[in-house]
Amino acid sequence: MSFSRRDFVQRSATAGAAIAVAGGTGILASAPGALAGEAAAPGHAKGHAAPGYGPLLPDPDGILALPAGFSYRVLTHAGVTRLESGEATPGSHDGMASFEGPRGSVLLVYNHEIGDTQADADLPVPLAEDLVYDPAAAGGCTVLQVSRGGEPVGEWVGIAGTADNCAGGHTPWGTWLTCEETDVKAGQEGMTKDHGYVFEVDPHDARANRHPKPVKALGRYAHESAVVDPKRGHVFLTEDDDQPNGLLYRWTPPHGFEHGRGRLRTLADDAGALQAARCVDSGGRYVDDLSRATEIGTVYGVDWVDVPDRDAREVPVRKQFGEGEVTRARKLEGQWWGDGGVYIVSSYARDESPEQHDGSIWFYSPSRRTLTLKVRLGVNPDPWQDGPLDGPDNITVSPYGGLILAEDGEGVSHLFAATGDGRTYAIARNELNIGTEEEPEYSEFTGVTFSPDGDTLYASIQDPGLLLAITGPWRRDAGR
Repeated sequence: MSFSRRDFVQRSATAGAAIAVAGGTGILASAPGALAGEAAAPGHAKGHAAPGYGPLLPDPDGILALPAGFSYRVLTHAGVTRLESGEATPGSHDGMASFEGPRGSVLLVYNHEIGDTQADADLPVPLAEDLVYDPAAAGGCTVLQVSRGGEPVGEWVGIAGTADNCAGGHTPWGTWLTCEETDVKAGQEGMTKDHGYVFEVDPHDARANRHPKPVKALGRYAHESAVVDPKRGHVFLTEDDDQPNGLLYRWTPPHGFEHGRGRLRTLADDAGALQAARCVDSGGRYVDDLSRATEIGTVYGVDWVDVPDRDAREVPVRKQFGEGEVTRARKLEGQWWGDGGVYIVSSYARDESPEQHDGSIWFYSPSRRTLTLKVRLGVNPDPWQDGPLDGPDNITVSPYGGLILAEDGEGVSHLFAATGDGRTYAIARNELNIGTEEEPEYSEFTGVTFSPDGDTLYASIQDPGLLLAITGPWRRDAGR
């Protein structure tokens, strides 16, 4: 069923009213201009005191600057800490989620975005017995158990032999969907199997992860993240690719299918329907690229178009559509479920897009089939100055209200928050210079997620591969 103009006007008007007063997590208002991310300096908005927890204080250890009263602990360090099997913790930390573990512990599942072969990678995910998809590939994910007191207890392989495991997403039934951000085929770049798939990893039961099987029903392309609609069973997926720009996808389960632990791997390769988003504006006009939206509060209607060949045997999925058939966006990255819908990140747009920006966040409402622009960051004129924020990537919904984002832009790197009235403020700054004094370099933050009880914010610095636990006086009114 496609959108009529009348349907669009009715649904978008209702959506604006409903989201603006939603109180589940105190999330972002949808009125035009409410989230003018480029209109004010971070932490300041006209008529408001600066939000957040105060200035970031330099770290004497040169790792993480935090507000007064906050502290951090390094849980894993690539090449330094060890797995239970004796090998070093793999490198290139990326997407992550937390789960309740035994005896009050927390289980953290996190990806390792390694695209090299096992022979070429400095710190590959070890080829643990029965947990390997492609023995040539060096990526995968590991599981870390953290005690009730915050101490790392043990770390083990969740899946190995995958490639470029970037983001992903947790499921309502307590597992992790790890996503390969590549579409390399067997025989290319040293690989022995096709890649570009989603795999399910169970943090609670290592036996469930034996003999990994890709969920081919979700397609083969440069996957970034995956989110499950807990009510309808849809899986939303982002694609980080260009020439042409990537797509937003939705997978609809086949009739009678019931989600649950291990159920995805039982699906036929062509099960359900994999579709790409096609957007129209309030006048019913086709929108070719999400960067066209420059006003906060812009609402698009969304139709879903069938993917011709989801396994991309001859042509990459994003290239299977003709002009006018789908809506594209650059750097479609992290997603998180909240407020009855999906928050979706486009990290930036440059010359490959109609309009340039340094980050946008959209909200998709499944009930209304609308996409609403919530945050738009203008192009940062000087990324090396500790001021304007840019390049959001991984995302989570905060239990204290608002969104928490991991910055993956140039220059200075932060964890930052977006509040309900459009202001942003930094929570942490990466002070670990992996360059030189003359030419400093700061790696991106990744894998931002809260503990199940909301007391601890976990995040990683991708290079040199540090997983950090941040604690402090979190409060709901920090955005006021």
